[in-house]
Amino acid sequence: MCRIGAIKSRDFVHPSQALLLMQSQQKGHDNSGFAMVMHDLGGIFQNYKNLPTLSMACTDEGLKLAEDIMHEIGFNRVLQWVPETNNLPGLDINAMPNYVFETFNYPKHLRSADQKEKEELLLDTRLRLRAALEEDEQGFVYSFWPDVVTLKEIGNPKDIGTYFNLWEPDDQFTARVITAQCRQNTNYDIVRYAAHPFFLQGYTALANGENTFYLKNKELQSSLHRGYIGFESDSQCFLYTLHYVHRELGWPLQYYKHVITPLPFEDSTKREDAAQLFSIRQSLAHLEINGPNTIIGVLPDNTMFTCCDAKKLRPVVVGRSEDMVIISSEVCGINEVLPDRDWETDIYPNEREIVAISNDPEVQRWKQ
Repeated sequence: MCRIGAIKSRDFVHPSQALLLMQSQQKGHDNSGFAMVMHDLGGIFQNYKNLPTLSMACTDEGLKLAEDIMHEIGFNRVLQWVPETNNLPGLDINAMPNYVFETFNYPKHLRSADQKEKEELLLDTRLRLRAALEEDEQGFVYSFWPDVVTLKEIGNPKDIGTYFNLWEPDDQFTARVITAQCRQNTNYDIVRYAAHPFFLQGYTALANGENTFYLKNKELQSSLHRGYIGFESDSQCFLYTLHYVHRELGWPLQYYKHVITPLPFEDSTKREDAAQLFSIRQSLAHLEINGPNTIIGVLPDNTMFTCCDAKKLRPVVVGRSEDMVIISSEVCGINEVLPDRDWETDIYPNEREIVAISNDPEVQRWKQ
């Protein structure tokens, strides 16, 4: 069983807290990888929140190819952060030659464009970079978005943290929202794209469990949007449905739960929006999910949430203090990061609700 975790804080926190959150759950790591997505960045990225940051790992040839593409499109680099690596003997990590975290200004002709046009360019650019670097595995492009950084690597999570010097907190590499998983997707080939969390246009999702409706999800999603690609993991479908429901259809987050785990018909008929729920079930039946799973997600406005499958077959707990909220597969992870919280306020979400955390951070429970 996978282990997942997420931190949302009023103040900026360092990724060492995410590693600490996951370390106590190490029986689920299986030493196959570590990945994280950081939203609402602090440190060296704090003054560039409106500009997109490219996160990728690549060979020397891949770096040259990516730089040529970015130059051709018209992006101008304004910040480059190269993490100091610690290549100690014996570390279990399948390291790439280059790790790229670069912030760019938009092409001149688009700097006054509306946000929608800029966001479509960012997606198209990431897809183009990914396609160009896929040949001979010259590189892996994880995100290209404002105020977001993504890191994925194969190996022992503890050693990955050591390699990137992430165990020692500093004020240069921080964020207010961090999602992380310390396990690769071992149902499929061990490739970096298959590692949770998954990211698309400001949306992040990661999961603990399986999606047995993967094939029918994939069949529909492949035709819905050009960004729904790869499908290296059945859990990527959770992200694509979130993106489709919330961004493309413009529905409130509450309806994401109605799409992936519809209410039984006898319960739907008792609701004022019964007609809408039946329409959703008819038109988006192929986006329903099944199997044991827990999902953690982040929206573009940095709202963080969690929800479970319709039978609550995977664990999840929400712990909080005045300034921080943590979602974790196991309570032992929260105990490591927030040992002095009021444990009686911990929330164990049920199978028919979404627990959402605003930027205050305020915890809300939405019953399906």
